Amino acid sequence: MDERLDPMPDTEPASTEPSDAPPPDTTDGAISADQARLVLRRVKDPELNLNIVDLGLIYEVHVSGANVQIDMSLTSPGCPSGPEIMGEAEQQLRTIPGIGDVTMNLVWSPPWTPERIEPRVRAYMGF
Repeated sequence: MDERLDPMPDTEPASTEPSDAPPPDTTDGAISADQARLVLRRVKDPELNLNIVDLGLIYEVHVSGANVQIDMSLTSPGCPSGPEIMGEAEQQLRTIPGIGDVTMNLVWSPPWTPERIEPRVRAYMGF
């Protein structure tokens, strides 16, 4: 008697999606603000070792099709890591498939304060 050890049939399951459907991140060439924020979480302030989104340094993410404009601040106008942080942020945004122009705007109004830090991170830091 020939018994199968694998109870699953040898046929592939039927798919409800067409095989030529594009991946979710390239459906219409548009970039979402959530995609931008997600990659910006990879950028850390080297002194605090926390990402710039949780630190509240990202003020606005403006998206127009494939183009992204970021309004961000730093913890202080004299932050020695400012150019490094902004350069890394731009570099990470450029890793998004289909990204167009990336514009980084350094803004000082309103000034950054610890209250801009994500509440869970602020609690972790003891604020």
